[in-house]
Amino acid sequence: MNPSAPLTCLVVDDNEMNRFNLEHLIDLSPQLRLTASFANAVDCLAFFTGGGRADVLFLDIEMPELSGLELVRILPVPPPDIILVTSHRDYAVDAFDLSVSDYLVKPVELPRFLQAVQRVVQRREAQPAAADHRLPVETAPGAPVQHLFVKVNKKLMRINLSDILYVEALSDYCVLVLDKQKLIVYSTLRRLEERLPVQQFARVHRSYIVNMRRIEAVEDHMVQFARHEVPVGKSYQEGFQRQLRDF
Repeated sequence: MNPSAPLTCLVVDDNEMNRFNLEHLIDLSPQLRLTASFANAVDCLAFFTGGGRADVLFLDIEMPELSGLELVRILPVPPPDIILVTSHRDYAVDAFDLSVSDYLVKPVELPRFLQAVQRVVQRREAQPAAADHRLPVETAPGAPVQHLFVKVNKKLMRINLSDILYVEALSDYCVLVLDKQKLIVYSTLRRLEERLPVQQFARVHRSYIVNMRRIEAVEDHMVQFARHEVPVGKSYQEGFQRQLRDF
């Protein structure tokens, strides 16, 4: 990393005012440059598994669907420097067990924020040889995403994309239909669609997304799999046919 270049960073917090405060503090620091800001950890995980990179992650702990500590445990390797930001001191032991760089208690003031940033900068300057981390093939920028993590019954599950036949909307939930099971996931269809690679998955209906690689046939506006079939909505038919031709 160029020593004079600012560190790229992400903000993850489900509270809008807390995000704005962290973004403002980042703007005040010449050593940092904001890459993205997320209202939940699920979208942040999708950023990394999709090949995104950042040097520093400012991360809230208590968030719905996926907590900050859960996110830290499943981040691709090598992870960024992680600075946890929380309203509670009770997580400090768990945080440092995960080797985070620092632990800030809200409300975050500029002097303490800059102290945490300086700690990251000094650690990186002391380990210049470590700056040439190589990403695993599956998480290298531009490499295809092979899996995603979803929360099922309070447990994070790693799902191989190749195992998904289709996804069905179910109110505030989604049903992942796999080869041998169905999983109910707490996520809207729109949010899950944003995490799936567009080269492999297609929205064919207001309530369905299909895995193009698992389709066996398409007949009478129905997508057929081994033991299932999914309707193609009228407004999706033209776009789906175009995707089939280009697939």
